[in-house]
Amino acid sequence: MRGRQVIDSLLLAATRVGTFFGTRPLTNASGFLFLRDERLFLVTSRHVVVDAPTRHHPDRLEIELHMSPTALTASTGFSVPLYRERRSLWRQGRDSGGEIDLALVELEREALPEAAVWHAFTPEHLLGKEETVAVGSALLIVGFPLGFHDTLHHLPVVRQSVLASAYGVRFQGQGYFLTDARTHRGTSGAPVVMHDPAAVERGDALPWRLLGVHSARMDMAGRDLEQDESLGLNCAWYADMLLALTRD
Repeated sequence: MRGRQVIDSLLLAATRVGTFFGTRPLTNASGFLFLRDERLFLVTSRHVVVDAPTRHHPDRLEIELHMSPTALTASTGFSVPLYRERRSLWRQGRDSGGEIDLALVELEREALPEAAVWHAFTPEHLLGKEETVAVGSALLIVGFPLGFHDTLHHLPVVRQSVLASAYGVRFQGQGYFLTDARTHRGTSGAPVVMHDPAAVERGDALPWRLLGVHSARMDMAGRDLEQDESLGLNCAWYADMLLALTRD
């Protein structure tokens, strides 16, 4: 790359998430940072922090932080405990449709390395109640499918997606919408975003709108595995739930 390295801030808002039980690694996932009133949260899927059906019970997460805005090969791991005195530290929620596959863990900002370089979404990145998104709009899903990423520069990969259901309408009564994209395990917890030209004009540091949080692929229970291909659709939980989950 010629001259100074210029990295899209979106890639520094997403982070790779590893789950651990003690020192034993368990799974890989995706996540991103959300800042509200100077409080910093790691956002991911709830099934990343606990999933009883698969007996997945990590006791801590580990995220990767960049240590230089230009020397991208410099990074460090940051451990995030999930329990204290046998009490869970993450936040999760419910709505009228039932439990929501979202989890937030507040990070101790004073414990972060002083030189750490990161970007975070804020409530200003969420859509207002009067804003709409047209079906078929181009979206991006930023994450770590199957744990795959740029292992040298510690950056996620971006998958193209389109909005596959009516935005603002709870699909089948649940608190999510659908995206059409090729995704894999490890993408759970990735931000689903849309480019924001107005924010680019203003010179905002993170010119993206945060629409949702990728959860899982959606499939039909009655699909003939030999004759019918997978739908290729995914669930993304509406990002406005972050406001409820980050209240004091």
